[in-house]
Amino acid sequence: MYTGFLHLHSYLAYLVIIGITISFLYALFGALSNREFTAKDQKFGLFGLIPTHIQLLAGLVLYFVSPLGVSNFGSHTMGDATSRLYALEHPLVGLIAVILITVGYSRAKKISFARNRYRSIYVFYGIGLLLILSRIPWAAWLS
Repeated sequence: MYTGFLHLHSYLAYLVIIGITISFLYALFGALSNREFTAKDQKFGLFGLIPTHIQLLAGLVLYFVSPLGVSNFGSHTMGDATSRLYALEHPLVGLIAVILITVGYSRAKKISFARNRYRSIYVFYGIGLLLILSRIPWAAWLS
């Protein structure tokens, strides 16, 4: 089970990054072109939202079954950068990024002015993307 969720979480990360980037760029170009915010634009926001939520669910399961997750907490965790990354930083920053992306999408649905709807998506998705990219375990991911 652990190996399956590890692979799912690792490969789904590509889809998450691509989805958030597409949503971010689409909203940015929408705001710059002053076009009306339509149902199609709202669906483009889902390209980043849905894979991110699936990634969160896979990550939560992985966090509790992985030897690097919650079972790794101890007196050595904060002193070792790799242990701290897997046990604390990666899950916490990922959760904050998912919350920001969800808030940005939810706000965009409630705002009436089109440019502000686009802005809500590109600002929150952009911050979420930066947070996700900052806490990816690059040494493990690229090897």
